Amino acid sequence: MGAPPRRGRPLLAEEPESGGFAAFLTEHRAGLGAIAVIAGAALAGWGIWSRVSESTRTHHDVVLTPDAVELLGVAPWVRCDLKAEALRNASLDGGLPLDDPELSRRLARAFEMHPWVKLVVDVSPRHPAAATVEIQCREPVAMVGVKGGLLAIDADAVVLPSADFTAESAAIYPRISGVESSPQGPEGSTWGDPLVEEGAAIALAVGPEWKQLGLTECRPVGKYGLRRWELVGPPPLTILFGSAPGREQPGERSAASKIARLRELAADPNAAGMEGRVDLTLEPENAVDAGGPAIPSIPSP
Repeated sequence: MGAPPRRGRPLLAEEPESGGFAAFLTEHRAGLGAIAVIAGAALAGWGIWSRVSESTRTHHDVVLTPDAVELLGVAPWVRCDLKAEALRNASLDGGLPLDDPELSRRLARAFEMHPWVKLVVDVSPRHPAAATVEIQCREPVAMVGVKGGLLAIDADAVVLPSADFTAESAAIYPRISGVESSPQGPEGSTWGDPLVEEGAAIALAVGPEWKQLGLTECRPVGKYGLRRWELVGPPPLTILFGSAPGREQPGERSAASKIARLRELAADPNAAGMEGRVDLTLEPENAVDAGGPAIPSIPSP
């Protein structure tokens, strides 16, 4: 017998790979398409929101611009654009987001730094984007004679912006002469000289009597500690004011008493032509000295 035929093994056919990328795409084509649509919509939405949000942040309803800032309390003697200068110097003229938690503080600081501003009274932001800022301005009381011209000061001897004065407007204020120092800081800071502080105190105390008596100048006499002051008007009117307010020597009349005497002189039509020196430190019956040596004064610059 012959050997039985050998049973052959069937050939195994190759089956496609089940984890291939192409098969995955084929099997999940619909789902991937949906994901792609969603992702595209999300990207488009993000782009639109970016543009919208940027536009929103610069919209006038939420960004405080200089035009929307109302400034109260600007004095009539301030000629500059105080609001524009304060915001520009503080780099706030480009606008401020209304939701900035430091908005009020930054606005207040901007105006506090301006040399004309003595005090920021109130800052009130509101929606839509706007704000009201109330300030108190420094008031000029005198001009200090310096080499080359005059510098304005207030009652605290703070140097004021010279650019806001013309020769004509400066002439209406009393002039403090005999000052040899220069301001120790920029406009908006104190002069830094006791002599200027005393002159400012006298200018403030005399007040409207400067004009009524035709007085134009005050000048120091003597040295610090024993220094007295003269008020000068049309020749031959010279009034010895004495020590600055608060620095009176023992036995010297008070500043209030001196001012009362000045008011009496201002009401006297013959005061401007009075001969001799009027001494406010003495009682009225001894106040005019027609003779005797003149008190030496420091020459005006």
